[in-house]
Amino acid sequence: MARNILLIEFPWGRDKDPRVPLGHASILAMLRAMPEIQCQSFVKPINAPDFQLDDVKKEILSKLSILGENTDIAIGVYVWCEDVIKSILTSLRSNNFGGRIILGGPQISYSESGLERFYPEADIFVRGYGEFALAELLTKSGKISHTGVHFAGDYDLELQTVVDLDLCPSPWLEGVINLENQPFVRWETQRGCQFNCGFCQHKEAGARLPKHKFHFNRIKKEIDLLCQNNVEDIAVLDPIFNSGKQAVEILKQFHKNKFKGRLSLQCRAEMITDEFIHYASMLDVRLEFGLQTIHQTEGAAVNRKNNMEKVQENIIKVSDAGIEHEVSVIFGLPEQTLTSFIKTIEWCLFMKIPVIKAFPLMLLRGTDTEKKKQNWGLVESGDSMPVVIKSDTFSHEDWLKMSKISQSLKDTENNHPSLLEDLLYLSDESKIQFDRFQPFAKAILSPVTIEGESY
Repeated sequence: MARNILLIEFPWGRDKDPRVPLGHASILAMLRAMPEIQCQSFVKPINAPDFQLDDVKKEILSKLSILGENTDIAIGVYVWCEDVIKSILTSLRSNNFGGRIILGGPQISYSESGLERFYPEADIFVRGYGEFALAELLTKSGKISHTGVHFAGDYDLELQTVVDLDLCPSPWLEGVINLENQPFVRWETQRGCQFNCGFCQHKEAGARLPKHKFHFNRIKKEIDLLCQNNVEDIAVLDPIFNSGKQAVEILKQFHKNKFKGRLSLQCRAEMITDEFIHYASMLDVRLEFGLQTIHQTEGAAVNRKNNMEKVQENIIKVSDAGIEHEVSVIFGLPEQTLTSFIKTIEWCLFMKIPVIKAFPLMLLRGTDTEKKKQNWGLVESGDSMPVVIKSDTFSHEDWLKMSKISQSLKDTENNHPSLLEDLLYLSDESKIQFDRFQPFAKAILSPVTIEGESY
């Protein structure tokens, strides 16, 4: 007998985002294709001004009462909502919820064994993409032997699910995401990443996939649909959009549809080709290059080795072609110093990068950098979404200075000072808006606690 399900997600929302996040919608498309399953969706952006935990708990219990006794709950667990979810799990059990609690998402996928200690109320954990695992869990009685599914109390193999992307229903073509009056969407053409950066979870997310890219026929149909519905702004979620020849074919298809909107593409600078630049220049494209650092020692520490000669050559080509672009870097890296971070920023200014974004390092669960944090004395903040704020090579005072530089870059996007000295002068006067990095930071200058002291 098939079971019903309440599928819950607390995204970090932005004003223009569709109501249903793409990953959530992909699972919905799979489950709604199965007539024997009754599936309810519950999506509540955790950073919404009206988010109230007590109200959310009541809404969940109300939906469960409608679905009936034969109902499970599946929740996507992210770093920004983990504390909220733990409170909800406790509430569910105290209110005598007798169904199965299934947890997935990055905080589950990249955890080592011992998930039961973090989430004692949960019954089942899904590591990796959940479409096929959830479908099997809801249509078969008892325990299943699906790779990547771990039942609480059993020996944990710590494996990831295997997903055939060709068999995943499209949430766009199935109408799960409503495109009517929706000018902005997030879209994907592939999953996972062939690189192995130590701070990133994308590598493991795709490590077991038999293929990483969706079939081009599906992509083509989705492009046609997006264009027919006059979507104005598309942020492509692919970790590295230009990682294969399919990238050029996608740009060609948008051009064939006479797409006039904006495409935001995360790309690797070294992999930019002249053909890619040619077709990108015929569209309104913004290329987002994740550089992280210009220094070999810092790159080696996190297994991110940049070919700086090729990076510089290709960024010049992109700039000469008039293509909008930006570069993101990280502060708080292993082996980094305040001086080395400033030199990375100076290089970006020298290259006349229109938008330079500097983000604090987060030690995401299960990543290589998180596992080796003691090697560099990496210390994290104590809030619900911790960032590295001190290490063996930079003090917390240094980190605050890097944060101020990051803030001044944010304040001057598309109008950065050409000289480093002018940027540093601006940063001295900057007030750090910690709510850019922390989900519940309310003040303009929130306190950061380290080793019993507040800053």
